[in-house]
Amino acid sequence: MAASDAIWAVDLGNNSLKALHLVAVGDAVQVIGFDNIPHGKVLSSSGISAAERDELIAISLRQFVQRNDVSYDPLIVSVPSQNSFARFVTLPPVEAKRLPEIIKFEAAQQIPFDMNEVQWDYTMMSGPEDSEQKVGIFAIKNEVVESAVEHFEREDLVVSYVQMAPMALYNYLLYDRPELVRSDSKATVVINVGADSTDLVVCTQSGVWQRCIMMGGNAFTQAIAETFKLNFEKAEKLKRTAPVSKYARQIFQAMRPVFTDWTGEVQRSLGFYTNSNPDVKLARIVALGGGTKLRGLLKYLSQSLQIPVEKPDGFKRVAVAPGLSTAKFHEGVADFGVVYGLGLQGLGLARIESNLLPTSVARSMAWASKTKYFIGAAVMLFAVSAMCLGRVGLDHISYARNQSTLMANRQVANRARAIIDSASDIESQKTLLQERAQKQFEQFKYREVIPEIYDLVVSALPNAQNNPSQRELYEAYAAANVAAVKQIPRPERKQIFLTHVSIYFAEDIEGAEFGESAFTRKQAAMQAAQSAMGTDDGRGGGPYGGPSAFDTRAYDTYRGGAQPTEVVQKDSGFVVTMVGYSPYKDVLALLHPPNVETKPSEWGVITRLLHLQGPGDANSPYELYSAQPGKHFRLRKYVVDMGPEVPLGVGDVAPAPEEERRAAAAATALVAGLAAPTQVQNVLVDPITREVITAEPRLDGANKPMIDQLGNPVVNERDHWFDLSFKLKWNNAPEMPAAPVPATMMRAY
Repeated sequence: MAASDAIWAVDLGNNSLKALHLVAVGDAVQVIGFDNIPHGKVLSSSGISAAERDELIAISLRQFVQRNDVSYDPLIVSVPSQNSFARFVTLPPVEAKRLPEIIKFEAAQQIPFDMNEVQWDYTMMSGPEDSEQKVGIFAIKNEVVESAVEHFEREDLVVSYVQMAPMALYNYLLYDRPELVRSDSKATVVINVGADSTDLVVCTQSGVWQRCIMMGGNAFTQAIAETFKLNFEKAEKLKRTAPVSKYARQIFQAMRPVFTDWTGEVQRSLGFYTNSNPDVKLARIVALGGGTKLRGLLKYLSQSLQIPVEKPDGFKRVAVAPGLSTAKFHEGVADFGVVYGLGLQGLGLARIESNLLPTSVARSMAWASKTKYFIGAAVMLFAVSAMCLGRVGLDHISYARNQSTLMANRQVANRARAIIDSASDIESQKTLLQERAQKQFEQFKYREVIPEIYDLVVSALPNAQNNPSQRELYEAYAAANVAAVKQIPRPERKQIFLTHVSIYFAEDIEGAEFGESAFTRKQAAMQAAQSAMGTDDGRGGGPYGGPSAFDTRAYDTYRGGAQPTEVVQKDSGFVVTMVGYSPYKDVLALLHPPNVETKPSEWGVITRLLHLQGPGDANSPYELYSAQPGKHFRLRKYVVDMGPEVPLGVGDVAPAPEEERRAAAAATALVAGLAAPTQVQNVLVDPITREVITAEPRLDGANKPMIDQLGNPVVNERDHWFDLSFKLKWNNAPEMPAAPVPATMMRAY
């Protein structure tokens, strides 16, 4: 890529437009302009249409053009990581003149799309003296990059370069913090927390690995909105002012599950990288992006990963030009990581210099540079033509004056006739359009059913109304009063914490199976119908062994009836799966206690669901299909430990207490036959009280771990987690429409 003396770098994020105007002064880089323009709304908010999104981007770009002079210097823009592809390969030893051919072959092998559907480029990652030749191949689908460039073209902004956001972050780290990427055995992770996604970029001296996590700052806002029943804009404002709000504790409590889920996704991604690259050690995390402004996020991340996390408060190798506000620039440094890396590429100071600008746009730019010559030639041609044809032109104008009036009248008459014809067609289609509109609105008739079932399940859990004897416990837990909660011994607390609830609709509740989706059932029915059409009395039919015409027996199999026209209406309902955990000493007594029909104070979750048709809720349209273990009911419980099968969301990961760490390490060493105990680092704790909830190794009189007859360690069980699945019959369910006959059954092969 040819270097420029000055460059405008622009990043169109979901929350704002970020821009840097950089200039090369010798070997140094100077900021001569910057801007950060928030959009009117967050582009990824629910309810934002594609047209409204385009208009919000256009408004921000117009403000950018009005506030800055962007007419002279080249423009480089970024595309999001979730829409891009990057791969690094080692090339076989070949002559330098054959490298482009070999790289093109490797690109065709590595890129998982048709080469005609993508824009791609490459960068050599190794030097001339290196024994191995490494190359980075980058690609993006045509429609993605064309859509990104189109926003700028609408505002008459000419884009010169297009780069992926993760590669811009890699260029920033190599230039501004070279001390962090001096080897291939020690890596630095750049985390860029955006509005609706997080870019994870692992950087080494000669390579880069990227992953996009589809969680960002909006996830925390959505959690606040759902908890406090607010719209997105109010929830965003509440999130930004949380540290000084009198409701700070409740706000952070609402965001706690998102903290856990987001950190877990980061941990899983880095775990995948370290498993794939066992020789590389993750030494440090550099955090950028607007999401890092959320208080406590980076501290929580550092504690969970046990890796130092730093948030830059400035760029080390860039100076701010006189006349610009240095304080204001450093205030937005966290947002400028991507545009800083883009600007370095435009100045020719970046390691990765790939350009994903579409070929057609680049060709247009090349022709645009020659426009002045074409204009001069056109002016000369026009002058000569005007001199030669002046008289003819004057005569033509005199004749065409009245002719144009006549043509204009004809055009008006034609348009009037077309409008009359269109009005007649619209009137004739009025009834059809009304029927289509009514059909579209029928889709929303039952949209409240799933929330009703969710509320029904949650209301059956232990709470102050269902278990008044422990009302103080539930109120103290809701208020995060840890001292009051701990006054009740943990095994005596009748509490259930849900980590996952799954609800899906089944047209045939009798035949529905746990964990099966409606799409899977429909696909299975289609496959069964097609299998029934395999032969035509052994004589064959079409060229693929199918029937030569419509087979009514296959249709019977597909419909599930004895006759093609008979439709058997079956009971409909919902399959519900609940996963959670409880500190109570007998979690089964909270879920499905036996012999308590006449004792409402001792009812469990299933008992309450069995009484949905009782006097207190006589009009409930739902009833429990069965509570007998088997095909229609399943209940399993397990001990909470540090095993991989424990569901995500059961407690928080925290360092183990010293005594428990030693006991667990000794138990692990005893079972494994090790000479020395292995180190056990973490346990699961209650998110509120911070009490340890994982099982504890039991010690004998000699303070040594006990084992059973099979050689397994004996533990003191604490909390238990469970997996509960059941079915709810929908008594007033709408009649299911007859399934359509597949098109493949209606034609000859």
